[in-house]
Amino acid sequence: MKTQQYFRPTKAMINLKAIQQNVKNLKEFLQPNVQIIAVVKANAYGHGDVAVARAALEAGATILAVATPDEALHIRAHFEEPDILVLGASPVSFAPYAAQQRIILTVFAEDWIQQAAPLLANESLPLRLHIKVDSGMGRIGIRSEQELLALYQTIQSIDNVEIDGIFTHFATADEEETTYFNQQVQLFERCLSEMPFKPRLVHAANTAASFIKDSHLQYDAVRYGISMYGLAPSSYVESNLPFPLHPAFALESELVHVKQIKSGDSVGYGATYVAPTDMWIGTIPIGYADGVIRKLGGQEVLIDGQRMPIIGRICMDQCMVALPKAYAIGEKVTLIGQQGQSVISVDEWATKLDTINYEVPCIITARVPRIYF
Repeated sequence: MKTQQYFRPTKAMINLKAIQQNVKNLKEFLQPNVQIIAVVKANAYGHGDVAVARAALEAGATILAVATPDEALHIRAHFEEPDILVLGASPVSFAPYAAQQRIILTVFAEDWIQQAAPLLANESLPLRLHIKVDSGMGRIGIRSEQELLALYQTIQSIDNVEIDGIFTHFATADEEETTYFNQQVQLFERCLSEMPFKPRLVHAANTAASFIKDSHLQYDAVRYGISMYGLAPSSYVESNLPFPLHPAFALESELVHVKQIKSGDSVGYGATYVAPTDMWIGTIPIGYADGVIRKLGGQEVLIDGQRMPIIGRICMDQCMVALPKAYAIGEKVTLIGQQGQSVISVDEWATKLDTINYEVPCIITARVPRIYF
């Protein structure tokens, strides 16, 4: 098979061994027979869904979860056997395709089932469904025991569909305060007690709940999201981790031009940066079209194991950095990752951008190739 060749030096380096170690560590931490649902939605949080899914399955995950029908079809094209669960809403028109491809769908509305019924009448395989309980997240899901029973009865009245699971999602599992979390648990467990039968898979714990909440909330499976990629869901969880996390994402490039500018010379659009003295600057072939958005102006990068700041406005395809001396063309630049003893983490970027670490790898766009090792 021909290996893809990339000419631009900008690339995201994905450490699949780190992902596998994170999965193996969780598997050892969980109660016996609790399955791991590897969440590979949003192109595996920007890491690359197919490669990450394969690594996670090899390390012990048994189910793959995505957000959309198209993501599910893409995963199924590469993996014939494992269960694939669509966590978000799917259009009724997707129901027969899901049945044919053995993709499990999330359901939370009676009218959806009723509209899907005629589309499924001639399918050879039943459509498997997981009922979503909105226990307090406020997104999709039934919100009471009464709604659950009505939905259950509607599903049972229709041929070629089966209830394979039931789940919820916690809004505050990564916080120390547990009042709201406990309310969600109570509503979900009331719903479970009203179910006429226990489906194959009950799941509620996301990464945070898997790590720091009562083990009984692991139920039949846990959904492993952000920490499968080596990132903690919050500072509170990070301070209570049951095992070390191994970050999998690095972002690298090279210097493509180095020059000396004079005191008073400006750099970049709008001439917003003015050299305070004679200085060296380098140009890196990465910009906001790659996900290094303009708000990252001033963020440091690593060159020669040292921190150096991005100066001027970040361009669509390039940005400039202040250098302490002249470096050779081709000198490695690490935007996220480690050089020597210095590290720039995803969390550092998140702080700079006033956001959460989940968002950082997701915003690195598709034109930045993912290189796996």
